[in-house]
Amino acid sequence: MTFQQLVDAAVDTVCEGWDFGVLEGRYVQGAPSWDYREIVGQPLRSAVSLLDLGTGGGEFLSSLAPLPPVTAATEAYPPNVAVARRRLEPLGVRVADVSADPGRLPFGDGMFDLVVSRHGAYVPAEIRRVLAPGGLFVTQQVGGRDLAELNAALAAPPHTYRTWDLDTAVRELEQAGFAVADRREELVGGVLHDIGAVVLLLRLTPWQIPDFDPAGYGTQLRALHDRLAAGAVLRVHSHRFLLTARPR
Repeated sequence: MTFQQLVDAAVDTVCEGWDFGVLEGRYVQGAPSWDYREIVGQPLRSAVSLLDLGTGGGEFLSSLAPLPPVTAATEAYPPNVAVARRRLEPLGVRVADVSADPGRLPFGDGMFDLVVSRHGAYVPAEIRRVLAPGGLFVTQQVGGRDLAELNAALAAPPHTYRTWDLDTAVRELEQAGFAVADRREELVGGVLHDIGAVVLLLRLTPWQIPDFDPAGYGTQLRALHDRLAAGAVLRVHSHRFLLTARPR
């Protein structure tokens, strides 16, 4: 396919939630050494109430069914709210639209004995407020060095949150009254094979280059396409960190 055909196809592809299946074989991404599903699954077996922050389209949360009797989710990205509700409400999950105020959780004090967040933003004080005594917070986060090579390849500014890392997250949670237990951090390699995959990835992660549009970045995209079409690949790294914490 030509440069323009690849870009047009990427722009026209229907994307819902955080479903990265459209990139299969075109963006080959490694995985961190830990298994987030397994780490969440252990306390989930005994949980009676669960909150999933930043559920996206509910893809991951629905895969954990059967869910605790009281399960809720939040989503701050408006296009995903309806997708999440279609997927999760039949499972008895309340999906709260928090786009107006992502930092505030519309739930009562001490309501959940397990709060999880896979790549979702959170406010430590709010997590502590909604956790029941002895409750557990589990999160896997996208760090500020995520896909930095992609921004560089398109001559785009680096992340505004590039200082977000494990040490910062631990410090913030401890200041909010948490004791942090498990803590891990890695850079995980990945490969982008064509310019259509680059455009699709940037559509799925609009925070990566907030001002991105194919027309505005046409010169940079075409130069990168020429490299990829000649047999090169764009090697990138995903920045991930994981931690678990309980209120002290």
